[in-house]
Amino acid sequence: QVQLVESGGGLVQPGGSLRLSCVASGRILSINAMGWYRQAPGKERESVATISRGGSTNYADSVKGRFTISRDNAKNTVYLQMNSLKYEDTAVYYCNQNIHTGWSLSDYWGQGTQVTVSS
Repeated sequence: QVQLVESGGGLVQPGGSLRLSCVASGRILSINAMGWYRQAPGKERESVATISRGGSTNYADSVKGRFTISRDNAKNTVYLQMNSLKYEDTAVYYCNQNIHTGWSLSDYWGQGTQVTVSS
């Protein structure tokens, strides 16, 4: 069984920074794309940033220039560095990893970590 565990969320003032981490464990043969998604109250889950196994990245327009996604393949970990945080970044952030277990290739999700931007 594969598990994703996120960490790094919390309460931060506008303009502040946070760094989210998401580590996968279990039977993992390889990991393809990794990504971060978020869901604010009353809104649908949206993609924030994704990164391919080779390191190619994509960002939502709303976070370009402020957020940076990165990965450490040796540690099965994806990171999201969030700078210049705004009120509208408040949401539950979920990581996603596309993992090959040897038996299947599936998307796995973390449990979510709350990010609250407030003064």
